[in-house]
Amino acid sequence: MPVCALAPLFPGQKVPDLAVSTIGGGTWRLVEQRAKHFTLIAFYRGLHCPICATYVRDLDIKLEALSRLGVSAVAISTDDASRAEQSRQKWRIDKLPIGYGLDLDTARRWGLYVSAGHGATSTGVAEPPLFTEPGLFLVRPDGTLYFGTVQTMPFARPHFADIVSALDFVISKNYPARGEVLDPIDPARAA
Repeated sequence: MPVCALAPLFPGQKVPDLAVSTIGGGTWRLVEQRAKHFTLIAFYRGLHCPICATYVRDLDIKLEALSRLGVSAVAISTDDASRAEQSRQKWRIDKLPIGYGLDLDTARRWGLYVSAGHGATSTGVAEPPLFTEPGLFLVRPDGTLYFGTVQTMPFARPHFADIVSALDFVISKNYPARGEVLDPIDPARAA
C-alpha cells in the first residue's frame, strides 16, 4: 500500500487554495472571504456521521457570536450536493454556509486524513467509499494560518464554546500564532 505523507500546515504560512460549491448555489472561495479577523473552516466527515450532526449544528448556533468577533465560518465535506443538502435539513442548519464536493487532493493539501467507508453508521446512513476526517482551521485575512487541528477519528473535537472564548482573548490581546517555528530550535535562541 502506498504511503501518503501529509505535509503539515504551519502558522504564519499561506494555506492552500480552497473553493467548494455551497448548498443554495454558488461557490465559497477562501480568497474572497472578508472577515475582519479570521475565517473558521470546519471540515466534517459527512451526512453519515452522528457526531458531525451535533458539531456542525453547534457551529451554526455559535455563528452570531463568531460574527461579533469578526470571524466568518464555513463547514465543508466531501459529500455530494444531495448528501450535503440532507445534512443541512436533518441537522437544522439555518445560517452556516455548507460546502460540499471537497476533492481528496485538496483535502490532503490541508493535511486532512482520509478514511474508507465501512457501511452504515449508527444513523443508518452509509459511509461514502472515501471521506475526510475532521479538521478545524482559523485563517487570517491575508490567507495565512493562525490555528489548525486535524484528527484521525471523529471523537474529541475542539468545542466551539471554547473556540469563541479563546478568540475573544486572542483578538483582544493580539495573541501571536503558536507552533510557527520551522527550523530546529537553537538552544541559545530559545533562552
